[in-house]
Amino acid sequence: MNKTSFLFIIFFTLNFFAVVAEGASETSKPQSETEVVASLRDKALNSHLAFDILESLTTEVGARMAGTPQDALAVKWGVEKLKSLGFDKVWTEPVTFDTWIRKEEYAAIVSPYQHEIKITALGFSVPTPEQGIEAEVVHFKSIEDLSQSPKDSAKGKIVFISRKMERFRDGKGYGPAVKARSNGAVEAAKKGAVAVVIRSIGTDSHRLPHTGMMRYKEGVNKVPAAAMSNPDADLLTRIFARKKTVKMKLQINSHAGPKYTSQNVIGEMTGSEFTNEKVVIGGHLDSWDLGTGAVDDGAGVAITMAAAKIIGDSKQRPKRTIRVVLWANEEQGLVGAKAYAKRHKDDLENHITGAESDFGAGKIYAFASRVAEDNLAVVKKMAKLMKPLGIEYVDNEAGPGPDLIPMYELGMSVFSLRQDGTDYFDLHHTADDTLDKVKPENLAQNVAAYVVFAYLAANSEQKISR
Repeated sequence: MNKTSFLFIIFFTLNFFAVVAEGASETSKPQSETEVVASLRDKALNSHLAFDILESLTTEVGARMAGTPQDALAVKWGVEKLKSLGFDKVWTEPVTFDTWIRKEEYAAIVSPYQHEIKITALGFSVPTPEQGIEAEVVHFKSIEDLSQSPKDSAKGKIVFISRKMERFRDGKGYGPAVKARSNGAVEAAKKGAVAVVIRSIGTDSHRLPHTGMMRYKEGVNKVPAAAMSNPDADLLTRIFARKKTVKMKLQINSHAGPKYTSQNVIGEMTGSEFTNEKVVIGGHLDSWDLGTGAVDDGAGVAITMAAAKIIGDSKQRPKRTIRVVLWANEEQGLVGAKAYAKRHKDDLENHITGAESDFGAGKIYAFASRVAEDNLAVVKKMAKLMKPLGIEYVDNEAGPGPDLIPMYELGMSVFSLRQDGTDYFDLHHTADDTLDKVKPENLAQNVAAYVVFAYLAANSEQKISR
């Protein structure tokens, strides 16, 4: 080999390795924040993880009413699932509360026509006498009509409240209608009633009654309370239209149980810089006992667990920690949420913001914030990256999800990722709340939105605040 050829080979070899090194440098160059989040968003959108988590919860645990053996099983499931997903820290925090035990329940119209009707006792209802109650029924179109009626308007009678719930995408029909469930027993007792049966607080036409919590008031007689299915409420209303006296038989054996200690289940994906500061996401782990709690709130549990998992698997983790909280006993009065706020009130400054998924499994169509004005730059980033998901930014007047209310009241900032709840109250608190109602592609879109929100909030240049 001559000298010229040798020099050419050396030159070629050095240039080759320089090009390779330059290419390697280009491929290893860190992505921008926008590129990272867009990539994670698209990964989430094509992921089946949330549905797989929800399938596991509804199949391996199912209904998980607070204080039942299934509640304990759900806590065990939550801890094991978070660990199996690779969360850096997983722990539980105790939540103690009174319990209620559902037993047999039966109702029938005995005159002027005979019909067995489908009812469910409302949460924490007292039982009827063992032989049941048979009495005349008095009809009120709303709880407002009942409360404004004369003092003895229901003396010795069973009160029936027939107000229908209106259907809206944002669920705004729930608030006005649910007053009958929450306060119907108290108002009926004030008028001398022996029981109250309401039209179910739901928008479906199935013969499946909706359960849910009701409250008694100190100093007011406690009367049994139940909800009947919407078709049966229609039937009863038609009978009243015939101007005949109506009698009903009602039998409820449900009763209060002992105190019980459940757990808030918590998992974290640790931040890369400010590890003590966290963005809180999650859903409530408990459900009512009639269905398997797929949309209320297994979906929220699965969505937020999957979102944190996808962020945690990123090579470029956000600066702050993502904390997933699976709250205990939301259904019976935000019990786990209140315990969490009490336990963490002195760490409020490190809870920089949060969002809860607790409105079913429909697609997210909008989001809102409740943050200080100087945090709106990061909100603008969120809006840009959520737009391809079909999500629009609404305003800076967001309210908290139910389990974040106690932390919000202490001063934590919040976001609201608003799901389409058009059909949510067809299933809410019924035996029809099962996995087959959930579309995997809708869950994936929710996960993608939570990835965008949680990553950008956790990676914000400044702490998000109110």
